[in-house]
Amino acid sequence: MEIPPKLSYCELVLTYPADNLHRIYHDTAYGFPIDDDNELFGRLILEINQAGLSWNTILQKQENFRKAFDNYDIQRIANYTEEDRERLLNDAGIIRNRLKINAVIHNANVILDLQKQHGSFKNWIDSHHPKSKEAWVKVFKQTFKFTGGEIVNEFLMSTGYLDGCHVESCEIGKKLKKAAK
Repeated sequence: MEIPPKLSYCELVLTYPADNLHRIYHDTAYGFPIDDDNELFGRLILEINQAGLSWNTILQKQENFRKAFDNYDIQRIANYTEEDRERLLNDAGIIRNRLKINAVIHNANVILDLQKQHGSFKNWIDSHHPKSKEAWVKVFKQTFKFTGGEIVNEFLMSTGYLDGCHVESCEIGKKLKKAAK
């Protein structure tokens, strides 16, 4: 009996209906550059929270994360109090993990410093681009909390800084490559 080849994410989502969360994410967000600092931080929040869980869980909760974390407003998150931490720990709509919540708040404060030094979070990332995955992981681990290899890899792939989101035959990937030229 022949085992069918494993489908890439690009090939797999084509088997889903157009309104499927994975299909929507693949077709409108995965690998797309993000210019807005709050949205970049929002993607990092989602990647941090995905650690140890399925991406499907995060996609199902993505709007809850946006609401719980004040539309990913870096300034507001950096100023969260103990009351805000407790609110987040009691919010069943998100991942209620104290380490992840504390990392998000800490990282918001780090990003505020990076914005002062570089003008924006995006400028800070751009100032390091291009790097290998290993070099990126080192930079992120030195700068942020809760940013291991897989989190950094997925964050940078999903925001267009590292290749790997789309297979060569993917129409979305082709459009992104064309737009980058």
